[in-house]
Order: sequence, then structure tokens, then C-alpha cells
Amino acid sequence: MNIANMLTMLRIAIVPLFVLALFAADGHDTGWRIGATVLFAVAAITDRFDGQLARKYGLVTDFGKLADPIADKALVGAALIGLSMLGDLAWWITIVICAREIGITLLRLVVVRRGVIPAGRGGKLKTLVQTLAIGVLLLPLSGGFETAGMALMYLALVLTVATGLDYVGQAVRVWLAGPGRAKES
Repeated sequence: MNIANMLTMLRIAIVPLFVLALFAADGHDTGWRIGATVLFAVAAITDRFDGQLARKYGLVTDFGKLADPIADKALVGAALIGLSMLGDLAWWITIVICAREIGITLLRLVVVRRGVIPAGRGGKLKTLVQTLAIGVLLLPLSGGFETAGMALMYLALVLTVATGLDYVGQAVRVWLAGPGRAKES
């Protein structure tokens, strides 16, 4: 157990607290929504730091490789599902984003024996825009702020689909290259 893994564990522990805050007082109480947003922000920020710490100080572990993406998907999935349950986000958006995340995770498991596809800039941008969109939509805002949040969410949706398709293409190339060859290139 190192600091990077402890931050990942903290992020996992924040998810149920975030959900409780999001749904408190019927999900639309200003104070609870701000609290849920703060918890979401803390978890999102720790995601940034745990990866940097792990790489910079050689703290990368098998546990971290497994737990970090689980923590990410649990947080984003809980936020999207919660917002949809509260009527603040269309279900189709939640379904598309969650289906992409689950599908790519399963694809990674299939392809990993033939090679690893590193996270690219597009995936990092997708995560950033998803996080910003969710953060804005969690806040008890209306008018132009709500519109801006939805615009960010639509951008996140486009990036989610585009990077998902790109990842599928990369996975096909790795698979066709055969075991071991993709790791050499």
C-alpha cells in the first residue's frame, strides 16, 4: 500500500458518500447538491494526483492498475446514473457513455494478452470534459449555466463515442498483429 493506492482507495470510498449526498433531500436541495459536487470534485482531483504520483515515484502496482479504472468508472457511472434518476440528464446519454466505458473495459481484457493500448490524448480529453460536464450539471444552477453544462455533456458524448471507436480500431490492429508483436511497436 502506497500513497497513490491510498488515494485510489479514498476515491472508491467517496463514491457511496457522493451518492448519499446527491440523493439527500430528494436530490434537489441546494446544500446537498453543492456537497455532492464537492465530493465529486475531490474524487476527480485525487484521480489526477494518484496517477502522477505512481508514475513519478515508481509506485505503479498491479492493484493500482486494476483499482484506478474501477474507481474512475464507479464515480462517473454513479454520477451519470444519479443525474438521470433525478431527471437532470437524459437516460440515453447515460446509457451511451456507460455502455462505451463497459465495452472498452471488456475489450481491454480481451486484447491485453496480445498487447497494451496506452491511454491517448483523446481519452484524457474525454475524461476531462466528462468530469467538467458532470461537475457543472451537479451544481444547482439554471439558465445559461445549465445550458453550458449540457453543451459540455454533448461534447463529452461526442468525445466518448469518437475515442471509443478509435480504441476499437487500435484493438483490432493489436489483435491482428498477434501476441507480442504489438508490444514491440
